[in-house]
Amino acid sequence: MADITNLRDAFLDEIRDIYHAEKQLLKALPKLAKAASDGELREALENHLAETENQVSRLEQVFELVGEKPETKTCAGMAGIIEEGSDALGEDASPVLDAMIIAAAQRAEHYEIAAYGTVATWAEGLGYTDAAELLRETLDEEKTADETLTGLAEAGINAAAGGSAPTAGRARAAGRS
Repeated sequence: MADITNLRDAFLDEIRDIYHAEKQLLKALPKLAKAASDGELREALENHLAETENQVSRLEQVFELVGEKPETKTCAGMAGIIEEGSDALGEDASPVLDAMIIAAAQRAEHYEIAAYGTVATWAEGLGYTDAAELLRETLDEEKTADETLTGLAEAGINAAAGGSAPTAGRARAAGRS
């Protein structure tokens, strides 16, 4: 870890981490989209890929606004999330795989939501108002992507994957315990 002695150092460290995370996602999202059997899921992932490209550009603007050159710091957190998500990609295309893709993508979104929320707040506290605005724009996109994935799961992908199993109460009513 870099020598972090103040909030600006912590902010820069986190921005470098997020920058690397986004670059990792630029490679992972096309693989997830290709593996998806549901057309709406594939489209959502492809749309988020385009957003991710813009988010990388936005981070480069943030670096510029705070007087730094864009550079990455290895983001082990996102690497682990991507590795776990890629384990499912060996499966045949199916609604179950689609549900697993959604789970993997939402893990990444939640990681990003936490990171962007933190750095946007830090940027504001450091007086980097323009940078904070850019970071909040990305934060909003990440939240929307998460909501889209939840909507797809609830609209039918989970049920198609077998997620509509009877509850314990219904199982008892059907003569099972």
